[in-house]
Amino acid sequence: MQKKSHKGLFTLYSDWFSTARPEQLTPKGEWNVWLILAGRGWGKTRTGGMDAILYALKNPNVRVGVVVPTFGDLKRVAFGGESGILSFLPRECLLSGRGQGYNSAAQEIRLSNGSIVQGFSAAEPERLRGVQFHRAWCDEIAAWRYPEAFDQLMFGLRLGTNPQVVITTTPKPTKLIKNLVKNQGSIITRGSTFDNAENLAPAALQQLREKYEGTRLGRQELYAEVLEDIEGALWSWSIIEKARISKENMPELQRIVVAIDPAVTNSEDSDETGIVVAGRSEEGSFYIIDDLSFYGSPDAWARQAVEAFHEYKADRIIAEVNNGGDLVEKVIRTVDRQVPYSAVRASRGKMIRAEPIAALYEQGKVYHVGEFKKLEDQMTTFTPTARQSPDRMDALVWAVTELTQRSGKPVWRIS
Repeated sequence: MQKKSHKGLFTLYSDWFSTARPEQLTPKGEWNVWLILAGRGWGKTRTGGMDAILYALKNPNVRVGVVVPTFGDLKRVAFGGESGILSFLPRECLLSGRGQGYNSAAQEIRLSNGSIVQGFSAAEPERLRGVQFHRAWCDEIAAWRYPEAFDQLMFGLRLGTNPQVVITTTPKPTKLIKNLVKNQGSIITRGSTFDNAENLAPAALQQLREKYEGTRLGRQELYAEVLEDIEGALWSWSIIEKARISKENMPELQRIVVAIDPAVTNSEDSDETGIVVAGRSEEGSFYIIDDLSFYGSPDAWARQAVEAFHEYKADRIIAEVNNGGDLVEKVIRTVDRQVPYSAVRASRGKMIRAEPIAALYEQGKVYHVGEFKKLEDQMTTFTPTARQSPDRMDALVWAVTELTQRSGKPVWRIS
């Protein structure tokens, strides 16, 4: 079995070194953290997985920790999935015998040389207490719900003579990412989606370029830039990150609305139609539940809004009618004549309307149930001098403004 294991290691090692790009190979020399900040599709998962498993195979009886945003990500990405460890690990390298090898319940991969690769979810930092590692791989750390999971991991990274951690992530300007970039013990590798063009579909790359080239979201998700907050913007990334919760932690909502900032034309020059679903809890907090904004005809966005109304059991659809007038209600009634509907008119500029809603965020009264990348991109880039219409942000502002009303009286004074 040991000879077969050595053969599997040699094959895996030689295959990786013959196909990997130079920047995907583990750095030599002294370092504590190898931080890979790269765009979608760069090959981060394969790089982190290969480093973890090659280390475990070359060093008998070591423990390697793998920490991902959720337990589901272990099965879908880090261990399973097209680039996960189990997709390329030779079977002869697994510990044989009944109940050995890969244990999906315990999220452990036991190797024939005595090494163990164990998976953890960053959503449960306490599970990292009491465990120890020689090496660790952290995937998509910018998406970790609890950044303190990294502290718990580092407390346990204390075995051997040179414990090291590899971090693979699409960056966000979180405090943890900024600290890791500044850390003197970090080796930083940066890369864009297009570095891996050889292994990605040309049509997909072209579509990404056309849709996101030159946008703030594209700079982050494709070119892996750590973007700082924009001076003059009402929202910062830190405020939004503090406001983020999971669906499991959202309380029962007393009222839900679907807000529309409609595009009344449907041409190449038309704006998006902003469609945001939001709710209010009994104690008066506000929750952004979904962003369904898109480019489409009036009939298409009306159907999208009505479907959202029924899916989320909303109380009302509201829509800005400054441009569309009665047309907005007509297209909605064409889809569903009975849906409760209210029209709202903008008597003030977008910035003035948005300021009291931004204040609610600062007071910790608004939460995002998950991530809404395009919406949050608009929120953190909108300034008084912005030229592009922030339709998603506008829909959010209308939704929360509507929810501040209770029996016709404002819950929060926003004028």
